[in-house]
Amino acid sequence: MGRAFVAGLVVVAALSGCTVQTPEGEGKRRSPVRIELPSGTPSPGRTPAGDGGGTDPAPRPADDKPRAAPVPPRVLWSRGDTGRDVRELQARLRQVAWLFEGPTGTYGEQTERAVSGFQGKRGLPRTGKTDAVTWQRLLRMTREPGRWDLYLMGGQRADPPDARCRAGRVLCIDKTSRTLRWMVDGRTVSTMAVRFGSQGTPTREGVFSVYWKSRDHVSTLYDSPMPYAMFFSGGQAVHFSADFAARGYAGASHGCVNVRDEAAIAQLYAQVRNGDKVVVSW
Repeated sequence: MGRAFVAGLVVVAALSGCTVQTPEGEGKRRSPVRIELPSGTPSPGRTPAGDGGGTDPAPRPADDKPRAAPVPPRVLWSRGDTGRDVRELQARLRQVAWLFEGPTGTYGEQTERAVSGFQGKRGLPRTGKTDAVTWQRLLRMTREPGRWDLYLMGGQRADPPDARCRAGRVLCIDKTSRTLRWMVDGRTVSTMAVRFGSQGTPTREGVFSVYWKSRDHVSTLYDSPMPYAMFFSGGQAVHFSADFAARGYAGASHGCVNVRDEAAIAQLYAQVRNGDKVVVSW
């Protein structure tokens, strides 16, 4: 071999740090020659790793970045909230049999439990708070509630009183807003939700007067209690109804004007006199 070849081996050895043997003369071999690399010299095929040596870490994939925690959905209503929107939530929960009270318009313990149950059934976090995701799921499963779905158990506002109610002592009964105003000389003393007869047994409309009061009356025709009865037209009277208190507008009377608030009608009964006017209007 020529000198150039030997020099090449030495260069390779210098780069690789290995031990080589060089031929001597005509095929004779010299003793091994060890080439020591200077301290700090990088090995071939390796890249300096800053001031500590070694290899670079594997490159991070482009999509392997720290990710922000998911943002929880916005809470729309929770315990303690009140208003028309809460009524709609409760009316829709009633449609899917998760709530049986109300609607009351107040987000209380029963509403919170109903929302939590609805969420758990559909794999959502059981917070009991109505967030945007829960609300959208409920909307897809229910229909738009009507006025008397929202006010099934009363709580609606009374319409302005009939003109015939503005003088004297009057039980002013409005079939449109389903309310009774007790008015004295044009002033409203109290207001309460009322229920009327069915299509087959309608409550009569017109101007009447209270002709008989019966505190613990029981109907002889239907054998049903009629507490705090104030009769104004034949067998039709204003009275407390336990069925109205339990079922709301899901039921109807046999023509009487039902009141669901027993405390309210007890006070009314104590104030109304025989001869006081009764106006029933649409």
